Amino acid sequence: MLGLAHLDRPFDYLVDAADDETAVVGARVRIRFAGRLVDGFVLERRADSDHVGSLSYLDRAVSGEPVLTPELATLARAVADRYAGTMSDVVRLAVPPRHARTEARPADDVPPPPDAPDLAAWSSYQHADSFIGALRSESAAAPHAVWQAAPGEQWPQRLAELATAVAAAGRGTIIIVPDQRDLDRLASACEPLLGDRCVSLAAGLGPSTRYRRWLAIRRGAASVVAGTRSAVFAPVHNLGLVVVWDDGDDSLAEPRAPYPHPREVAVLRTHQQRCGFLVGGYSRTAEAQALVESGWAHDLVADRQTVRARMPRVLALSDSDARVMRDPLAHSARIPEMAFASARRAIAAGLPVLFSVPRRGYLPSLACAGCRTHVRCRACHGPVQLDQDRSGPGEILACRWCGRTERHFRCVECGGTRVRALVTGARRTAEELGRAFAGVPVVASGGSATVDAVESGARVVVATPGVEPVASGGYGAAIILDTWAYLDRADLRATEMAVRRWLAIGALVRAHGDGGELVLVADAGIRAVQAVVRWDPAGFAALELAQRAELGFPPAVTMASVDGLAADVTRFTDLIDMPAGADLLGPVPLPSGVRPPAGLADSSAAGAFDDESTDIERVLVRVGRRDGRKLAAALTQAQTRRNTKHETGPIRVQVDPHTIG
Repeated sequence: MLGLAHLDRPFDYLVDAADDETAVVGARVRIRFAGRLVDGFVLERRADSDHVGSLSYLDRAVSGEPVLTPELATLARAVADRYAGTMSDVVRLAVPPRHARTEARPADDVPPPPDAPDLAAWSSYQHADSFIGALRSESAAAPHAVWQAAPGEQWPQRLAELATAVAAAGRGTIIIVPDQRDLDRLASACEPLLGDRCVSLAAGLGPSTRYRRWLAIRRGAASVVAGTRSAVFAPVHNLGLVVVWDDGDDSLAEPRAPYPHPREVAVLRTHQQRCGFLVGGYSRTAEAQALVESGWAHDLVADRQTVRARMPRVLALSDSDARVMRDPLAHSARIPEMAFASARRAIAAGLPVLFSVPRRGYLPSLACAGCRTHVRCRACHGPVQLDQDRSGPGEILACRWCGRTERHFRCVECGGTRVRALVTGARRTAEELGRAFAGVPVVASGGSATVDAVESGARVVVATPGVEPVASGGYGAAIILDTWAYLDRADLRATEMAVRRWLAIGALVRAHGDGGELVLVADAGIRAVQAVVRWDPAGFAALELAQRAELGFPPAVTMASVDGLAADVTRFTDLIDMPAGADLLGPVPLPSGVRPPAGLADSSAAGAFDDESTDIERVLVRVGRRDGRKLAAALTQAQTRRNTKHETGPIRVQVDPHTIG
């Protein structure tokens, strides 16, 4: 596996008689290429060759285990072509490293299919019966759906039931979730129904455990896979369904080339293996909505009466609300009186209250108290935060990027020596709420100190997005603070991500009939806030998709980004044979918050990733959706030309990047 665009093709080798039985299709081998030994896989055994000239022999067959099955090889090739990458990079994501001792163990017995589960809870969703019926059909139908989970839905249990139904029909299932917390919840729901038939795959597993579970899947001992990103490539036998939960989560954005998204890999696999497809969540991405509007997938949604009965009461700042009119500081206070009142009601009822804060730490963003200039590190120009001094009592200024401390701050603009907070972090918020609700326990979840669950009872929980603990019986109230920090991000997905976060928090709150309230400290007239007030993620996604189509942004178009040093990006774009109608946007500085390409992370050119940096640039190439494959092929060809010219400057090429800026 050579990893270079101009060498991204099969090569023919002779197989020695001693390796004949071991070098089966899909087996690992060692070959000599350009004078050095490299790893490879057997893609095909043939009696002839198209190569003109003499052939070399395999150096040796490493193992007779066919790990790269023909179906997996076909999928890897399709993903590489879709994302303008190389097949070897995709195979590294799909096939875990070999663990010889684990591989030598005998295969486990294949368990019998489980009993059919109770699917009554799915009856709340329109068209669910036909979707499940198609999955269980002996005709090997391939239904595609986008599931809009109702407020408060126990999604791990629903997905476990669905996987069990597919397993009872004799087929396999892959379920992809964003992170380990979600995976733990899903595995707990699957274990009573599926037992050893279900295995989980995640990056945190050790090499032996991960390879053992992966082999159990390939050998047919496990038919249901629950995992994170790369588990979408799991070699499940007779695959019947691929599920992606919460496809808008940043954790599903693959950081390794060619940067495939599990949702798109699942779509490719559905086409290839004629299996079912389901993407679900409390919210909906524009990409998922595009699948519905194209007719490729259909909706699985609950009726409005069910949604209204299960959602919490949603409150936002409205000038027509008498509570806001009576509070002159409602629009300026960080925690207005209506939020405190909601929290007090929940605590008085003996229920936990959740305060969601978008930033962890103490005071994570600072400015000069005199001129309001952002405080930046003198070493790397990164953002400076006020944190607790670990070496002694008190507080200290420290860079969030390089960790350098600033003992004697002086503003570069006005010479001032005092700072003010721009954002209040989760730890500082927990301190303030501890004083406001004296005698009530305060639980903080964020950063490295996350809490998975809290017991029922009066308590205040302060959490950052994505690590909110699950409360037994649901929260009595949830208050979302600093909503502007969600909406002010310079990112195409900022509004979509805000709605996704807010709906996920609202799903943790009790239904309004049980006293549950969700308070958004934001203007009720904002479109994203209205989507939460109405609990209408599908409608919001439809509007978002329409706006992107009007402006020419993904998923209405295919867009590729090229990141790197200015000279390298310019030379690369000159090598691209642009498809007809392609638009070239840029170059512009790399968006703030986007990591530079590999090889530039430690260079002086990448020292500052803010709006003033012009060393690292980004160019965007945009084409119509129908020309997406042509653009990917053109980018691959440009990479090939670049390699043959021995241009080695690090660049990053992404098709439909998750973050556009």
